[in-house]
Amino acid sequence: MLQNYSAYTAEDKQVWELLYNRQMEILPGRASTAFLEGIKKIGFVPQRIPNFEEVNQTLLGITGWQLEVVKGLIPNKEFFELLENKRFPATTWFRKLSQIDYLEEPDMFHDVFGHVPLLTDENFCGFLKGLSKIALKHINNEWAIEMIARLYWYTVEFGLIRNKEEGLRIYGAGILSSPGESIYALENKPIRTPYNIKEIITTPYIKDRFQEKYWVIKSYKQLYESVGDVALAIENELSPSALH
Repeated sequence: MLQNYSAYTAEDKQVWELLYNRQMEILPGRASTAFLEGIKKIGFVPQRIPNFEEVNQTLLGITGWQLEVVKGLIPNKEFFELLENKRFPATTWFRKLSQIDYLEEPDMFHDVFGHVPLLTDENFCGFLKGLSKIALKHINNEWAIEMIARLYWYTVEFGLIRNKEEGLRIYGAGILSSPGESIYALENKPIRTPYNIKEIITTPYIKDRFQEKYWVIKSYKQLYESVGDVALAIENELSPSALH
C-alpha cells in the first residue's frame, strides 16, 4: 500500500493542523527532548500533512527505519515482522473533526506524530527490534504475546522517562498524542514507578481511560539494554513452574 497524498481533504489538513498545534502548545517542557528534537529532524510542521516518501528518506539516513502503510490494526505476526525489518506500521487516514478529542482506533496523527519522532533514536529503535524478535519466537503462544503487548503498551505507548538533565518527561506515543493525558501523566497523581519488566508483563493494560500506573525509564539506552531481561522474564513466566 502507498499513501495517497493527493486524496487528503481540507478537513484532513485541518485535523492535522489543529491536533499538531494543540499538542505543541502542551509538550515543550513535558515531552522528552529526544521526541521534540525528532520532530525537528523529521521536519513536521502544522501547515502540512507529513508525506511518507519524504519522512522515509529522512529516517533512512538517521536510523534506517521506514514507515509501512497499513489500513489499520494488523495481525501480531505481521506487526512484529515489520518491526524486525525496521518498518513501522502507520495508517494514513485521519479522524473527523467530530472525533477530535477521542478515537478508539489509532489514526495517522497518533501513528505519525506520536511514534515517528522517536524513530530517530538508535536505542529506542533497538528496543523495538529486540522486542519484535522475542515476539516472533513466541508468536503462537497467546500468553507470551499478551505479555509482550503489555510491555509495548507501558513503554512505547505509555512510557515516562526521568533523568537529571530533564526531570520527568513523556515518551509514550499514547500520551504524546493526547492533550488530557499529557497533563495528567505528569501533573496529576497517578502511580509512577521505576521500569520493572516483571511488574509490567503481569499488569493488564487499560484502553478506555487514562492509565492508573506509569513505569519510568532512566534512558532509552536502559530500555534497549533491557531486551535480554525481557526475553528471560518471558521465558520464566512460560516455564512449567510458573504456570502452576
